[in-house]
Amino acid sequence: MECTAVVPMPLASGPAVRLWGEMLGYGLAIGLSPVHIALLLLLLIGPTPLRRGSFLVGSWLLTSILTVTALLTLGHGMLLTMEMGTNHRTGLDLLAAGGLLALGLRELLIHRMEAEASGWSRRLDAICTLPLVPLLAFSTAVQLVSPDDLFLYAKSAGTLLGAGLDGAAEVAGAACFSLATSLLLLLPLLALLLGRDRVQPVFADVRSWLVVNGNVLVGSVSLLVAAYLGWQGIEGLLAR
Repeated sequence: MECTAVVPMPLASGPAVRLWGEMLGYGLAIGLSPVHIALLLLLLIGPTPLRRGSFLVGSWLLTSILTVTALLTLGHGMLLTMEMGTNHRTGLDLLAAGGLLALGLRELLIHRMEAEASGWSRRLDAICTLPLVPLLAFSTAVQLVSPDDLFLYAKSAGTLLGAGLDGAAEVAGAACFSLATSLLLLLPLLALLLGRDRVQPVFADVRSWLVVNGNVLVGSVSLLVAAYLGWQGIEGLLAR
């Protein structure tokens, strides 16, 4: 496989700012999971909310850390080059853009009847009552089999590989990315600490909104990320 020398990137440079911005954006896009957010909100208005909610968020964060670490290890082992214009980088950008475009259009075009939304709500209610271990297993499985999440995990790992970071900076980048994927779950958990009685009615309202509008939200974000990755892929083709 092709292998080119990579010059380490200064952490305060313009490209570094773009790198951290991309990692934050990819992380937030992954974290925008209506199923997980709605499930967490259900846990936070149920019995022992802090305990069960903390385990769910911790499981999500651990899964993100292990996933991006595995992809980085695989990329280093295969000597993948991820600089702009290389075959690996351009191919990943265009593949991810195409996949996210298809997923986004599917989410926006599928008409969800009100009964279907109610069915999703009932399934979440049933999952919420599971013992902790099966509940966490379900959460991890959904996180790992989601195609849009896998595309973004791969893209994030590829971005770190192409940045030319040293070992410590790459670990810091992976940690920050993993934290970014968890921000939308951490915020409700932290809000619970500020006042359970005040925030639980808000959680219930947000959860109801997500059940009805989650597919539109995910579809819109998928199209935005697909447009950005497609632009990067075209940039890579022109840079050759």
